[in-house]
Amino acid sequence: MQSPGWYVRRLGRMSPAEWVWRAGQLARASAGRMGIARPGPTPPPRPGRSIAFVQRDVQLPPERYVAQAEAILAGRFRIFGLECELGCPPTWNRDPLTRRLAPTVHAGTLDYRDERLVGNIKYLWEPNRHLHLPALAQAYVLTRDARYADALRMHVDSWIEQCPVGYGPNWASSLELGIRLINWSIAWQLLGGWEGAPFATAQGEAFRARWLASVYQHARAIVGRLSRFSSANNHLIGETAGVWIASVTWDCWPRLQAWGARCKRILQAEALRQNAPDGGNREQAFAYQQFVLDFLLLAGLAARAADDDFSPEYWDRIESMLTFIAAMMDAAGNVPMIGDADDGYVVRLSPEPHWDNYRSLLATGAALFERDDLAYKGGRADHKTRWLLGSGVRRHRVGAARRRRAAVPASRAGRLAAARVAACMAPGQGAAQVAAQPAPRMPAVAFARSFPHAGYYVLGDAFETAEEIRMLVDAGPLGYLSLAAHGHADALSLVLNIAGREVLVDPGTYAYHTEPGWRAYFRSTRAHNTVMVDGEDQSRQAGNFMWIQHAHARCLQFDVEGEYQRFVGEHDGYRRLPDPVTHRREIVYDPLVRAFTVLDTLTCAAAHRVTRHWHFAEGLAPQLRDGVVRVRVGPYLVRLASDAPVEATVVTGGGPTQGGWISRGFGRKQPIATVAWHSRIAGTACLITRIECQRME
Repeated sequence: MQSPGWYVRRLGRMSPAEWVWRAGQLARASAGRMGIARPGPTPPPRPGRSIAFVQRDVQLPPERYVAQAEAILAGRFRIFGLECELGCPPTWNRDPLTRRLAPTVHAGTLDYRDERLVGNIKYLWEPNRHLHLPALAQAYVLTRDARYADALRMHVDSWIEQCPVGYGPNWASSLELGIRLINWSIAWQLLGGWEGAPFATAQGEAFRARWLASVYQHARAIVGRLSRFSSANNHLIGETAGVWIASVTWDCWPRLQAWGARCKRILQAEALRQNAPDGGNREQAFAYQQFVLDFLLLAGLAARAADDDFSPEYWDRIESMLTFIAAMMDAAGNVPMIGDADDGYVVRLSPEPHWDNYRSLLATGAALFERDDLAYKGGRADHKTRWLLGSGVRRHRVGAARRRRAAVPASRAGRLAAARVAACMAPGQGAAQVAAQPAPRMPAVAFARSFPHAGYYVLGDAFETAEEIRMLVDAGPLGYLSLAAHGHADALSLVLNIAGREVLVDPGTYAYHTEPGWRAYFRSTRAHNTVMVDGEDQSRQAGNFMWIQHAHARCLQFDVEGEYQRFVGEHDGYRRLPDPVTHRREIVYDPLVRAFTVLDTLTCAAAHRVTRHWHFAEGLAPQLRDGVVRVRVGPYLVRLASDAPVEATVVTGGGPTQGGWISRGFGRKQPIATVAWHSRIAGTACLITRIECQRME
């Protein structure tokens, strides 16, 4: 249960129009709870076309798919790194982490944030997204073993029975419904669509009717509760993508077609609104970059399969988002953990160990846009790419069409949906030949290093090589819209990677709805490689997904063409203090000696306590002597030194107000070394840090 203060602060982030809209939503929820307003009956479906944007004729070894499906049949699931025995079928309203069974009360009045009531809602929702249903369908396609199709039917039927329409936690979030619809769509396609073999019997026909009724109920619920106003972030993209894909997959009802057309228009607009022209997602959270990209990509492939394509601008923005990921990725494929991350995926489609959705998206984009640079960063085509684009046929021509500034004709685009899965694959090659190929060589064209709309800047040299030194600086907004829900207080923070190894890191996220102390820590300024003043965050946290008094950062100068590379930026987050402080950070990189000079200027009139935090990746053992930090990173010795004496501390595995942790996955954290340099200033001061990267071998 949220505190009264939370509701006051939340109202403060809304416009008057949003107050009216939310009052209407609350009234409808109350009417539904009292039985006054119930959804009408589901109209009978008419037979529809079998439109597919997922390929069923892939040539892949079945062993991993069989092992994955057998684990599901045995009731074994892996949820955020936790091995869970959920049963077959699972108890869908039970939280696998706390084992708490949530009540099946009206979803509109259920406080799913209350851990005492529902447990950890993220763990409860995860298996209900049904990412495992396509896994069962994939095993069925590759083996024709009817047990897997039967298990899929059992899971869908049990879900429908245990989760009555509009009741319980699994109807509380429109985003969760949208993701479930997308995975149902993929499973449906893999089963063969309307005329699939599992539906050939009388029992199969009855199951199909039950499933279709739930599809309609999902879509109706989503369009009645689309995220709007201050909540119209990635949720709105996921909700509209789900309804649009459902309308393509199941063209059984005129009303669903109308809902789908409306959601397609919204999705077209939101793709451009929520993602900057230079490709960065405006949530300022890299994990949401891949999350949103999957929604947009799957919706686009569905549109092409239906001969109803999105605009060239839509595909342009997808390509820009892919390029942004490639530019943020170091030579070894590491992507900084900037902003929130909950390990959430739209789909998986790959049983490969150590599967990486960033690289998967780049591999898909390499084929779609004929980009050798994306192919280099993405590596060989993964299984997800092959299920989406097929094996052994010609590539999509999205990139060529984009360059001509004309859309690919929809009918041709539909035929081209089975795209080549490797940028260097010759016509006629099969999946086995693709897997055997070496990764393509890095083309001469370099990625951009300045992303002024998103607010990220890259310094360093020897990019895409074993000698790469890469520093990423964050001068972007706190987050998106008035809540900035998934942003962190990381203005002017930096991360440093050397030779494909992370050195100075963003420690990640760890928690969402639970463990508020740790939720607050991982979002805080002290959890980032930037300057903290008087122990305060740059922006003020007002809830797990709400910020007030946002810090505004901006880049004043970025130049990488001269003898030295230079970034200059500032933020106003500490102007709210009784004695206002402006933080300006200048970073100068000297490629000749491979050293950074970081100048932090605090402009103020009175005395303040200033702390510079340096968070080192796990596996590194920084040594602190006389205020100087030395750490070995493979063949490199990294040295951090301050120009003036500091009070230096090293914390490893401290409490939520101390730090010394990194979270590599949702709900998981491990100790790291965090070095803090404390200084006292009296009026305007400049603190200088020297970061040297010296190769020892």
